[in-house]
Amino acid sequence: MLRIETVSDGCITRLLLSGRIQSDSIACIQSAMDDGCRRKILDLSEVTLVDLAVVRFLISCEREGIELVECPPYVREWILRERAEAEQPGP
Repeated sequence: MLRIETVSDGCITRLLLSGRIQSDSIACIQSAMDDGCRRKILDLSEVTLVDLAVVRFLISCEREGIELVECPPYVREWILRERAEAEQPGP
């Protein structure tokens, strides 16, 4: 189960995500980020499990300038592999 703790400091929003993040949680995360702040940080230090849809969501977050901090090593590796696969030319 996902838990989201929001900390705002001026125009910086930091979301501390805890537990399992599955595809059905993405809308909740997006909603929590819709606060008008320009700088957004996703703290993944307490994340225990993610699925493929979440990895792809995190890739799009980084592409949009959202900072991922304390990303578990297996999640970072998965992100890197997904990016590499997406960049490979098709047959």
